[in-house]
Amino acid sequence: MTLVHRVLFPSPITSLDEYLERGGGVGLETARDHDAEWIVAEVAASGLRGRGGAGFPTGIKWRSVLEYASPDLATTVIVNGAEGEPGTFKDRTILKRSPYQVIEGALIAAHVVDANEVIFGLKKSFGHVVSHLQSAIDEVVAAGWADGLSMRIFQGPNEYLYGEETALLETMEGRYPFPRVSPPYRRGEVEVVEHDIDATSRSGLSAHVEMADVAGETGAPPALVDNVETMANVARIIARGAAWFRTEGTDRSPGTIVCTITGNVVHEGVGEVIMGTTLRAAIDAIGGGARPGRAIKAILVGVSSAVLTADQLDTPLTYEDMAAAGTGLGSAGYIVIDDSVDMTAVAAGVSRFLAVESCGQCTPCKVDGLSLSDLLEKFCASNASHEDYERLLRLIDTVGDRARCSLATQHQVVIGSIVAKFGSELSAHVAHVDAAVAPPVAPMLIAELEAISGDEAVWDERHRQKQPDWTYSERWSGKVPAELFGDHRHQLTLPE
Repeated sequence: MTLVHRVLFPSPITSLDEYLERGGGVGLETARDHDAEWIVAEVAASGLRGRGGAGFPTGIKWRSVLEYASPDLATTVIVNGAEGEPGTFKDRTILKRSPYQVIEGALIAAHVVDANEVIFGLKKSFGHVVSHLQSAIDEVVAAGWADGLSMRIFQGPNEYLYGEETALLETMEGRYPFPRVSPPYRRGEVEVVEHDIDATSRSGLSAHVEMADVAGETGAPPALVDNVETMANVARIIARGAAWFRTEGTDRSPGTIVCTITGNVVHEGVGEVIMGTTLRAAIDAIGGGARPGRAIKAILVGVSSAVLTADQLDTPLTYEDMAAAGTGLGSAGYIVIDDSVDMTAVAAGVSRFLAVESCGQCTPCKVDGLSLSDLLEKFCASNASHEDYERLLRLIDTVGDRARCSLATQHQVVIGSIVAKFGSELSAHVAHVDAAVAPPVAPMLIAELEAISGDEAVWDERHRQKQPDWTYSERWSGKVPAELFGDHRHQLTLPE
């Protein structure tokens, strides 16, 4: 199978002039010749869906932001590049190959919603990508593309929840990345003025933000938040038309998708495939397939959706086919697990990552999540009992109770799917009177990708030392992040 290059150019574009030579800029010119309604209709007709994981139709999102626009306060366009899903490296790769198409897409979005500012939300740890994007922004501004529009990069923390769009907005307002109830199209990014917040009120806290309409008490306009890859598609859709975009992919999932393939493959990497390509074909084309002498056992869809088994490798990479397979397309980051790996170790690694990264606003998510993680480590040590197995099942049922964001549900779904499909591997670590117990295994490291160097992925090894309070102290404080950092007067301090 041949990889394609609609979004992910085969070699880096090193300057705005080179981007223009390759046809860049036409989308922005076309957009400025049309009104918002025409552009939104074209985006909607293209069938583009968010490539950040949720897959929400982009045209519907843009129309919702327009409907909730404030007559007095400007809407902000935010490009979410806070890529932290384990096994995903697509957005940083796109920004390294050609940041110009992402910027152009964001400028088109700003034209649609009449924004006065575009903010690119990245992580401070993405140093090289941040500087590369800043250079491209400087070129675009110097060329007059911004037309008085402010563009800046916000550098956030390493926490997983920073990528959740409401938590991203919280962080931009100076607080910690705790998800809030109100979605961006109802309440967007707004500068926080300390003296405007009553010290006796908790209305400024992420956990207590109310749903706000145009005249809402928060006084905040909506924000348009879209993922890097989503924005990278916009310019060509407007330049070439919705019908052109639909020449690749399927009717319900048109276009292409940029995949990251890591784990037990010949070579780890990032590549772009046509929607509808099978997962197996993507693994073969990007990762070279299974390692010699090994067979693929399972696929982790980051830590966002149910695990896939070997007999599901021929599932097409579309929103509808992945849903029919009982999982999701996610951010197209696929961690390949072969037959040398005990799935008990995988479950323990996933559970620890999600339990640590939970903010603690929702008690079952953090408390039951940590209990799940501790139990699975007990299984890894081959020291589990039948009672532990029953408790494991009960915790899977309760960890997602009353959750305000998807993290707790992810914990429930991913661990539940591993237990459902590979329960015998976990059961083998339960002490039996008349049967041998499987040897202990070390929990698999599940963490953010720091780089893909050559053919090998570089994982955030430091996550092994991260405590449930998001510190790297020798011991856990016993507090959850929402307790430790929840005071709205405690402004965000980035790690060095």
